[in-house]
Amino acid sequence: MSLKRYGVLKCKAVDSKLEREDDKSPHYQVLAKDSRDEYRLAINVKSVQAPVDLLYLVNDNFEHPITNQLLNLELGFTEIKESERKAGGIALDYIRGNFFSANQLKALPADAPGQEDDLHDIIDLFIKRSLNNQNADLYVFGEPWGPEDKADKIFGFKPGRGVHNIHMNQGSGGQFSQDNGVFQDGGLFIHFQDRNQWLAAFFAFQSQSFHTDDRTGNPIDVRVGTEPTLPTEPVTRAEVRIVGALVNPLGADSGRETVTLLNTTSSRVNLNGWSIADRLKRKLLLDGVLEPGNTIIVKLSGTDIQLGNEGGIITLLNSQGIKVDGVSYTKKDAQEQGRTIMF
Repeated sequence: MSLKRYGVLKCKAVDSKLEREDDKSPHYQVLAKDSRDEYRLAINVKSVQAPVDLLYLVNDNFEHPITNQLLNLELGFTEIKESERKAGGIALDYIRGNFFSANQLKALPADAPGQEDDLHDIIDLFIKRSLNNQNADLYVFGEPWGPEDKADKIFGFKPGRGVHNIHMNQGSGGQFSQDNGVFQDGGLFIHFQDRNQWLAAFFAFQSQSFHTDDRTGNPIDVRVGTEPTLPTEPVTRAEVRIVGALVNPLGADSGRETVTLLNTTSSRVNLNGWSIADRLKRKLLLDGVLEPGNTIIVKLSGTDIQLGNEGGIITLLNSQGIKVDGVSYTKKDAQEQGRTIMF
């Protein structure tokens, strides 16, 4: 299963408030407008499943090739059909899109007595920067609802409509597994046009797994020794990291691009069956052994996998197909020929 409808709303923020009526599942609510309609953006700040504190990441200097695609959108909701939810498109996938490392996510309570010490305060800080700011465009990924035949319950506009599920929408178990899918994650981006600055906010539940099936988005078993275990912790420790890439070599690109890997552990790592994938999920199989503390420069064939100069992502998968590490780079990063990008 997956979300029946999914897409991105480009809009302007007009008002905001924290909904406290539902203590089990409170939301930070944003009133937004496009050129014609009003919308309510419902951002979860607490989980109904334990642990209840949400995971979040806010990057106020966000750089990723997806921003170039967002700039081409018109105001309003753009639906992304299931056939379009795939690598290389505009749909979000926290795991496969390399927007951040899972260990960057932090858990925060929904509400706490101090200032800037809960999720409500964090969201309020960046939303307030965009309120009634004509230079600020919001791009909100999630599931739409409406139009309804009644007024919105929070802001009172009619007909009620909006966007929810503005969080990771895969890796869930139990009653929420019906919404699992790949390339359908929610999130919020703000573009401050006057200084060409991007802010990105990502949200996930601690009960969700960051190891998911490439087809269904369901949690997958990861074997530790001989016993299968279901990973519920999003933080993974990468034993091998992508530390550099030559994506724009001198001369012709084909067959001269490279990716540099580092073994961060104290043990040898057998790379047989591992692979490197590009933004379209084309893969190059690896082999050999990487000694502890050593690096290896992987030469790309130019036929199996390609790293574009307009920006892209690079993903490292182990022999079980599990993502070990992932990075992204922009057109600006790749503009200088012969320069290795460091991550």
